[in-house]
Amino acid sequence: MFGRFKNVFIIVMLFIVIGPSAGYPARIKDISSIKGIRQNQLFGYGLVIGLFGTGDKGGTSFTRQGLANMLEHMGIHVNPEDIKAKNVAAVVVSAKMPPFGRVGKKIDVTLSSIGDAKSLQGGTLLLTPMKGVDGKVYALAQGPVVIGGYAAGGAAGGGVAKNHTTVGRISDGATIEREIPLSIMNKEELTILLDNPDFNTANRVADAINAQMQANIATPMDSGTLNFKIPENFKNNIVNLIAQVGEIEIKPDTVAKVIVNEKTGTVVVGENVRILKVAVAHGNLSIRIKERKEVSQPLPFAPSGKGAAAQQMKGGIIAVPGGSTVVTPESDVSVNEEDSRLLLIPEGRTIGELVNALNAIGVTPRDLITILQTIKAAGALQGELEII
Repeated sequence: MFGRFKNVFIIVMLFIVIGPSAGYPARIKDISSIKGIRQNQLFGYGLVIGLFGTGDKGGTSFTRQGLANMLEHMGIHVNPEDIKAKNVAAVVVSAKMPPFGRVGKKIDVTLSSIGDAKSLQGGTLLLTPMKGVDGKVYALAQGPVVIGGYAAGGAAGGGVAKNHTTVGRISDGATIEREIPLSIMNKEELTILLDNPDFNTANRVADAINAQMQANIATPMDSGTLNFKIPENFKNNIVNLIAQVGEIEIKPDTVAKVIVNEKTGTVVVGENVRILKVAVAHGNLSIRIKERKEVSQPLPFAPSGKGAAAQQMKGGIIAVPGGSTVVTPESDVSVNEEDSRLLLIPEGRTIGELVNALNAIGVTPRDLITILQTIKAAGALQGELEII
């Protein structure tokens, strides 16, 4: 019982707070972003060459066509149907272009196989244009691929593998060739977007900015958006203004929420979750069936014969005259129902009181999920129950 209680306490009751704790401040730049200042997604289609026979097989026509097109641009005409290159793999190359990315800046790229290649280990990405959603080329990617693992096998099948060998990465593998127009100069106002919209947090951010700048420049528009005007003394130095605003500390507020992952049995309880006074009784019914086979060997020098009737021997062993071996199944069925006691959970004010109350029941992660759902249905769980 103590071992089970210890496991439940370590595994289940490590409740963590959703979002920053109300008792500790967070910087504005850690919980928000400036509208318009964001990353942009880039993607492209490329070929990885130099593989050791682990590339796409003959059935991937797009790989053959892509290789034929590349050779055609180099002045070599070849029929795609004649290509059987196992050292080439077709990949989709993706990257994130940072805000204010300038021409010549290096960015990381990720490669994902789209054919039936077994591994990208040791390969090199050929020059690949990286496009945005508008179809324009913003970067060019090329370089040796690193997969951080390996895969090896023999002709007879089987083998060993470590990590995912069909997805690779090239650090600083792409160079920005086109800039995305973005400027914060000559702005009259900026917009702050909260990562976790909340009316209390929006008010606290506005009050903190106004107090820091000693002017009424920040105004919350809704639970996740704030507008603040650029003061006159910062219009020529907006970067300094954003830096100062980002360092302001506030205490974010969070909603009362319980997150349940039924697939893994994980339960996360926010610090603002409260439970009204409620009585809980929980018990499990387990049925165990054990099947085993009993083998009856004939006695020494037993006379041979077929078709004789079976005879019951002592100890449950069945012997059949005629020297035949008989296999008989035996089943052992047991039912165990855990003792269930009615426990009164008092109305708690802190997450620690809730943890102690549920620990007193001695529940497993699966039991805890059921209990929380039942308490929510009874109207005693003061918070949102979200199942993912």
